[in-house]
Amino acid sequence: MSFREIQFVKSVVKPEDLPVPGLPEVAFLGRSNVGKSSLINAFLGRRKVARVSSTPGFTRALNFFRVDHRFLVVDLPGYGFARVPPGVQKAWRRLVEGYLSAPRPLRLLVLIFDIRREPDELDRTLVFYVHELRRPYLAVLNKIDKVKKSQRKSFEERWRRGLGEALSEVLLTSCRTGEGIGELRRRILAALEG
Repeated sequence: MSFREIQFVKSVVKPEDLPVPGLPEVAFLGRSNVGKSSLINAFLGRRKVARVSSTPGFTRALNFFRVDHRFLVVDLPGYGFARVPPGVQKAWRRLVEGYLSAPRPLRLLVLIFDIRREPDELDRTLVFYVHELRRPYLAVLNKIDKVKKSQRKSFEERWRRGLGEALSEVLLTSCRTGEGIGELRRRILAALEG
């Protein structure tokens, strides 16, 4: 399946500026530099919808994109980048938490993690927070092309142990090779239909 029309709607830096709820939404969230924008572009089958940067912490706003006048894709700022001033980190947290806790038609939250990393307290806090909000989510271990195929299962198990019972299942993806992208698209579209 391909999408015909993708339009940028709005960039939001304060919770009070969120667009009026309407179309169903799917939001992408993850640590800085996990390939979030690349994964959004891969899901949409486009190269430059979400801006990709080699600078961690580049996305500093909630960016809304309308897809075929059917649903919205929301690109959330990355978390956990130490070089961002504390005031900026606080504003990001307020923005993201304001969005996630608002009464919006959020059908799926795609939580993206770099398979090569060790899960830490920030990752556990994110999964626990989303779980407590009772928002539907899908955990994605991205950048699987960076590890040997023989190691993927052990890396996946490390994430399962590190994030605990709140992590019911994970999907493995690579934006570079396209592995898992078709399944990601299928699951997102199924959530949007439900």
